[in-house]
Amino acid sequence: MSTTSLPALSLAGRAAIVIGGTSGIGLSLVRGLAEAGADVIPTSRRREQVEAAAQEVEARGRRTLRVCSDVGQRQSLEAVLAEAVTAFGKVDILVNCAGRTQRRATLEVSEQEWNEILDVNLTGTLRACQIFGRHMLERGYGRIVNIASLASFVALQEVAAYGASKAGVAALTKSLAIEWGPRGVNVNAIAPGVFRTPLNAGLLDGTDRGREFLIRTPLKRFGRVEELQGACVFLASESASFVNGEVLAVDGGFLASGVNQ
Repeated sequence: MSTTSLPALSLAGRAAIVIGGTSGIGLSLVRGLAEAGADVIPTSRRREQVEAAAQEVEARGRRTLRVCSDVGQRQSLEAVLAEAVTAFGKVDILVNCAGRTQRRATLEVSEQEWNEILDVNLTGTLRACQIFGRHMLERGYGRIVNIASLASFVALQEVAAYGASKAGVAALTKSLAIEWGPRGVNVNAIAPGVFRTPLNAGLLDGTDRGREFLIRTPLKRFGRVEELQGACVFLASESASFVNGEVLAVDGGFLASGVNQ
């Protein structure tokens, strides 16, 4: 096999949407995609965060738009797609980063809280995949990267709704991969290990939970959000043209961990 035409990691000429791309992991992935050459639209509910994230894209020499969205509102996602197509002519890459969690004993979880977490983390991912996936399927090309979790594979204490939602994201990713892969749209996911972000800082800082995560993680530290960029760029690129239905763990070895001391 010739090595002269191997696919590249460059995303030059690609247009990417990052849902929930204005803070934490999502914002880091926006930076990584832009640095790899893509034009990137970071979108979320908060206008001021959208503005700040868009400025980061432009600072890296890429094009962007300033458009808000809410994964709970299908029309808002449709508006993002319409504006992106008007501006860039297409959407090549979708990254689904919107998420929420709440630590609570399962007996105390209300149906409302359960439904709200699943609506953002799982149904919100489905909505975005349906809306942007239809456009990609019509073009015969696309790369979708969902954000799964350690909780897609193992139980984490007192976050049953979050765990159920992220297990669902992993299953949804595989289901879409077998439906859409043959039509040119590869669907994969990243399962981050423990990355300290505003979403989970209260669960990690100075807590027994945080200390246990460190014991279970062979690298003995929390991840840095920029350490997720390589996985996202890879899955969004032509280097991953034969990667489909994969849930790629970036976890410092957590899922490989048994006895660590």
